[in-house]
Amino acid sequence: MSKKLFVIDAAGYIFRSYFALPPMTNVKGESTNALYGFVRSVLRIIEDFSVENIVVVFEGPDNKEQRKKLYEEYKANRGEAPHDLPYQMDFAEKFCELAGIPTLKAAGVEGDDTMGSVALWADKRGYEVFLCTTDKDMAQLVGGNIFLLNTYKDNLILDSKKVEEAYGVPPKLIVDLLALIGDASDNVPGVRGIGPKTASALLSEFGSLDAVLENVDKVSGKKRQENLREGVDMARLSRDLVVLNTEVEFPQEESFFYRGAIDLEGLKEFYGKMKFTTLLKELHGQEEKKVQESIETTYRLIDDEKSLAELVKELKSQENVCFDTETTALHPAVADLVGIGFCYKVGVAYYVPLNGKLGSEYVLAALKPLFEGKVGFYGHNVKYDYEMLLGYGIKVANISFDTMIASYLLNSHQRQHSLDKLSLDYFDKVKTPIEDLIGKGKKAITMAEVEVEKVCEYCCEDVDYTCRLYEQLKGELVERGLEKLFFDVEMPLVPILANMEKTGIYIDVPYLESMTEELQKLLAVLEKEIFELAGEEFNIKSPKQLGVILFEKLAIHPPKKTATGFSTSAEVLEFLKNDWPIAEKVLEYRTLEKLRSTYTETLPQQVSDRDGRIHCSFNQSVTATGRLSSQDPNLQNIPVRSSVGRRIRGAFKPQKKGWSFLSADYSQIELRLLAHFSGDPALLSAFKENFDVHSYTASQIFDVSMEEVTKEMRYQAKAVNFGIVYGQQAFGLSQELGISTKEAQSFINKYFERYSGVKKYLEKSKEQAKKSGKATTLMGRERLIPEINSKNGMLRQAAERLAVNTPLQGSQADIIKMAMIHIDQVLAKSEKLAQLVLQIHDELIFEVPDFELLDLETIIRKEMEGVVKLKVPLTVDITIGKNWEEL
Repeated sequence: MSKKLFVIDAAGYIFRSYFALPPMTNVKGESTNALYGFVRSVLRIIEDFSVENIVVVFEGPDNKEQRKKLYEEYKANRGEAPHDLPYQMDFAEKFCELAGIPTLKAAGVEGDDTMGSVALWADKRGYEVFLCTTDKDMAQLVGGNIFLLNTYKDNLILDSKKVEEAYGVPPKLIVDLLALIGDASDNVPGVRGIGPKTASALLSEFGSLDAVLENVDKVSGKKRQENLREGVDMARLSRDLVVLNTEVEFPQEESFFYRGAIDLEGLKEFYGKMKFTTLLKELHGQEEKKVQESIETTYRLIDDEKSLAELVKELKSQENVCFDTETTALHPAVADLVGIGFCYKVGVAYYVPLNGKLGSEYVLAALKPLFEGKVGFYGHNVKYDYEMLLGYGIKVANISFDTMIASYLLNSHQRQHSLDKLSLDYFDKVKTPIEDLIGKGKKAITMAEVEVEKVCEYCCEDVDYTCRLYEQLKGELVERGLEKLFFDVEMPLVPILANMEKTGIYIDVPYLESMTEELQKLLAVLEKEIFELAGEEFNIKSPKQLGVILFEKLAIHPPKKTATGFSTSAEVLEFLKNDWPIAEKVLEYRTLEKLRSTYTETLPQQVSDRDGRIHCSFNQSVTATGRLSSQDPNLQNIPVRSSVGRRIRGAFKPQKKGWSFLSADYSQIELRLLAHFSGDPALLSAFKENFDVHSYTASQIFDVSMEEVTKEMRYQAKAVNFGIVYGQQAFGLSQELGISTKEAQSFINKYFERYSGVKKYLEKSKEQAKKSGKATTLMGRERLIPEINSKNGMLRQAAERLAVNTPLQGSQADIIKMAMIHIDQVLAKSEKLAQLVLQIHDELIFEVPDFELLDLETIIRKEMEGVVKLKVPLTVDITIGKNWEEL
């Protein structure tokens, strides 16, 4: 087997990644997308080719010096590199150092020259050399044992034959080809009017650039002859510019190119700082020798009467116990309980199976008094386990802690708070993937089918590491001053959300089925109309086919292009619809099709066979502002703007006759919070006097009395009011109102003239976030915003919007959560039958027996309006109806 050397073009990979990958930032808010793409590419090469000999070539200082002497305009067309790219180059070098990868960076020459020098040297020493680059200049080196490796095209390896197939000439003529056609990316001039096909044809006919230039009279076409005569000097200059300097000095010991040892701890720290969680996890998985844990583990299977009795007695004597349920499905509404794990001391855990020797009835009867007693129980995503036990008639009396919610409060700006991720982050522990037990895809089995001993090990590991997290995170909450928010708001909310999920909400399935039929008829009519306008049938759902119809067949001028072709987004169709009826019809088609596929057809399939109701999941640790989200299905996103969308809400209704829905909705709560935080006299006055705040703002902006405010004025003022809350700029407001950016900016300027206190507050919010790196809410909820000091303008502006919006939206989330807790306490104390079934951000929906409606309206208004004291009154709008649409 011959020796192989991989020579990597660092700049090529870094530049490509910078423009190909979405923005990413490290813990300091610095950009990392180019670095991430580079690291991924290098690691892939190492893995795919089992690399032993490697070098990464970086651009050195004054790298254009030699060619600038030949041609001052060389690469002059390139502007300055993006400000957040150079330090990513430095990060990439640091990665190579930690990963044991040799690097080269020669002064005064370009990276291509260094790569070429290394390639020729290695070729003479019997290496197969793979130049990892997409730069066509490097094709001049291909031949013998030197190849190009294009990792972006499934590791395509180009030898001499494939170079000729790709460029039309063999490697020895690549320099001559580039001399004729030039290279726009490097500002190499070439010969005017000579393209790749012409150049390759000329070189094939005459054999070389010199031969072409010496036989111009024999070249076909007078214009071509004229261009060649005028371009003789430029062609020869271009050849000098593209030919590689292969005399660059570099270490010529073979040992220099050996891949060295990885600095494991250094690389772990580096990945951590860069927030490369996936890479960090992979690194742990690749360790050949796992570090022995300092704490010995004892994991016990409890599957006999004596052992279970002893365990229950021991657990009853503890103040707090960690528990975790093993089940057959992810959704508690359809899952069956398989077993329960317990842990109260790090390293010692127990698993009690329900499908073991004792049987489920015996186990549950033994555990029920334990769960319903005084012991505090905690877990990771404990709401799921609480809800599972509810389904078996066990109500856990004292939920004391949730490590997932604690992690979320400490790091709400991060998306992942899974036990696997946190175990890795805090303890360098790669937990056993659940796929190792149940498999994945169509061949997956349920936990009930896995050997009890394997489930025992898996579950005990879960509770053990949850116990370790508990010990860690409770201290961090105290250090950050978040314990009050955690224990007074988030933890009391857990059983409330679990009960909401368990209760679910009823939908009228026949009603939705008839809507589906109606929508299908409307879609069929629209489809026919679209085909007539298009002049042919096509797949309306295919953006590609739609693009062909609009921009090729109908020859509509495309207003926007994407990387994959002309855009057919809603924004583009909105732009076109006034002039092109087909665009309006397609928009209507898409709207109705989404209502059909997402709601009227899908919702009936999500009704539980057990009780005929839909049971969504409410997420307490997803949104960075503290808001709840819902999924499976997302009932917070049921349409309301269109008439057809509102009709879908009509399917949601109380299941029993003589019951109604009651909706309690905070009125303009975020604007009231803006008045509270800013202390702006005009805004405070508007709310204290109970004015319509949008009409009041319109009167201020347009300098008219409130009586003179038109609907259009109010609409525009409303857009400004809410735009300010979300940090909207003039461009965004102009798009929403359909006005010019200049007019939108004028609106915003007038707003800040009238509400000067608001402007001061917004600027203060940004400044505080820049100093502290975070934004906080009324209850002290924190959102870390590391990008607030980023040198990347786009990232920094997005961070500034978060700094403005988080205190408002986050405080609104705090307030409605506290209201839910207060109302739940009052309803439990008064033994009301009414149940909270939905929370949609600033709105609560209750399912209520009609005879409780009057009492409930009074209770809810009192609790929601009195939950906190602001500088302006909180007001609640209450409506009652027999279905959600009526609300």
